[in-house]
Amino acid sequence: MKLAFLFLLVTCHMSLVTASAAASDESATPQELLRRTQQLYDSLVTGDQTPWKKYFADDCTFSDEKGRTFDKTKLVADITPLPKGYSGAIKIENVISRMIGDTAVLSYDLNETETIFGQELHARYHVTDTWLRRNGNWQILASQAHRYYEDPAVADSSQLLNSAQHSTADRVGVYELTPGQTRIVTAENGKLFIERNGKKEELNKKQQLLPESSDLFFRKGVEGRILFHYDANGKIDALIDRRNNEDVIWRRLK
Repeated sequence: MKLAFLFLLVTCHMSLVTASAAASDESATPQELLRRTQQLYDSLVTGDQTPWKKYFADDCTFSDEKGRTFDKTKLVADITPLPKGYSGAIKIENVISRMIGDTAVLSYDLNETETIFGQELHARYHVTDTWLRRNGNWQILASQAHRYYEDPAVADSSQLLNSAQHSTADRVGVYELTPGQTRIVTAENGKLFIERNGKKEELNKKQQLLPESSDLFFRKGVEGRILFHYDANGKIDALIDRRNNEDVIWRRLK
């Protein structure tokens, strides 16, 4: 009788603990969901899959910044420890949350710091998670991330080739996409600028051509690259506007 009574007491205690946990999860606040989200990113350093198994629904969909889409099985399998010599941290910032009934949406930025054998790298992402409460538990049903565009580093003069083939003057000229659609490349104080149809794209509008390397240029705040194409004789015969790894060719007129 005593053993049976003790077993009954233990069983009742466990039931109360389970009920209390369920009630706590049912009343989870945006702050609590945010805490859980930070836990997910903290676990990436060690490759701990536990919070990913716990906080993502079995029928979830996850789309990352590379355009890949995972189900839960593939998502959890992708969580592995950082390689030897790597370390880092991901911090959540600029959070916007909405909670309506059994649905919560968290939208936030991620600031990533990664150290690779002593060299520090940085990246910024934006993520939107949709949490759903089912059977008293909050889990992420859908998550989507994208990476913020960042300009490349401007090449130092020591990194640029100093030859006639790569001189600023050689690039000055008029380039045509189709009749009436032209770009004019000019030079001022050794710097390259671009005009389109005679309307100057001024420096304060971020249209200076900044060198990423000797023959690769970018415009501040604009995705894509500007290249100059050389013919068989080493003369520039075209300007290439490279967008998302595809090229728009502007033929040189003069």
